[in-house]
Amino acid sequence: MTGRTHPSAISRFGIGLAALALAATACTSGGAETQSNSTDPAADAEPATLAIAPEDGAGTVVPNTPITVTAENGTISDVKVDQVVPDEAAAEGEGDPSELYDMTGTLNGEGTEWTSDWNLRPGSEVTVTATAENEAGETTELVREFTTEAAVPGQRLELDPYGTYPENGQTVGVGMPIVLAFDLPVTNKAQVENSIKIVSEQGVAGSWRWIDDKRVAFRPQDYWEPYQQVSVEARLAGVEASEGVYGVSNTKIDFEVGRELIVTMNVPDHEAVVTVDGEHERTFPVSNGKASRNFDTTSSGTHVLMERYTHLTMDSSTVGIPEGSPGSYKVDVQYAVRTSSSGEFFHEASYNGNIGSANTSNGCTNMRMDDAQWFFDNTLMGDVVDTSGTGRVKEWNNGWGFWQLDWEEWQTESVTGEPYVTDGANPPGSVHGEQ
Repeated sequence: MTGRTHPSAISRFGIGLAALALAATACTSGGAETQSNSTDPAADAEPATLAIAPEDGAGTVVPNTPITVTAENGTISDVKVDQVVPDEAAAEGEGDPSELYDMTGTLNGEGTEWTSDWNLRPGSEVTVTATAENEAGETTELVREFTTEAAVPGQRLELDPYGTYPENGQTVGVGMPIVLAFDLPVTNKAQVENSIKIVSEQGVAGSWRWIDDKRVAFRPQDYWEPYQQVSVEARLAGVEASEGVYGVSNTKIDFEVGRELIVTMNVPDHEAVVTVDGEHERTFPVSNGKASRNFDTTSSGTHVLMERYTHLTMDSSTVGIPEGSPGSYKVDVQYAVRTSSSGEFFHEASYNGNIGSANTSNGCTNMRMDDAQWFFDNTLMGDVVDTSGTGRVKEWNNGWGFWQLDWEEWQTESVTGEPYVTDGANPPGSVHGEQ
């Protein structure tokens, strides 16, 4: 631990002593003795002392251990945490350059205790440098070094890019959820939720809900406001997803919410109405499910547009109806946009002569070629389709049917039990393990 005097403190002491000497000269006569008492409490200030946990050379520390810095006789003025993964540094010729691994922390109201906001990188060499000031402005610095446990092969949690949406740089519709998929099951769900920071230009209350042990979805209370940027920081490095399983990397996803496009479709009307930013854009004829059974009944409720294909083979065997069975089919279509996991699409169906007059499809929304191409070209992942007029209700976990749940039901199923406001604040709970 070292202490050094701040230059401004030296200056203040110099001015005080000069003024005291001047006053003594003006008030003496003959050989009279002069007495003076210092009234500056900082003149007798004790040096600030610092403590850092984990301690210096503390052996191998589990990555989800918080860093804490405490100060006595002063306040904390700065904390810097450097994390270097040796293998990575050797491969790249440098330490970790990514701002995603910059450690931030929270300081208490008195300025005497600092706690790290995020977990530590597995298998890293960590250096913590803390500075505190006493009442006189004198600074004290303390440095501590330790290493963290490496994540064991086969127990390294990472995002699954094939199930994570939206993609970085993508423009999406106002109903777009944030869906994160993991390559391993998660049991410490609260710690994982609290490791994901979302910031939107127009902050909104939202909440996570787990679809299963490997997928979690976030949606706002209401649709996103259009025309804004949203950033997702999945700070998973060091989080203990389940016993002995640690996240190994951080990921950032930036996306844009575009215009507000809503499709309204009352199935008995045989038409779909498109509005953009509240203004009518287009109405086109459709043919929906013939409703001879649940499978070929178009589901009512709020759908969100998902993946899309310029060409797609619609094969009933992929949804549990083998070839040759009653109701089986296999047909090639163009401009297909998915609205559920159970096989509902908007797509071209030039073979269907009942478009605009009768519902005869296998559950999809059939369109004419020009309308299907327009729909494909002018819609985005995350656009909303509100469907009504059928006897089948869309399930909340069928595709992205998340808007099927009202806000109270949705947000109370978050493991943290609290809504999260995307105004730049960190998530509401701790990312660290039990201490």
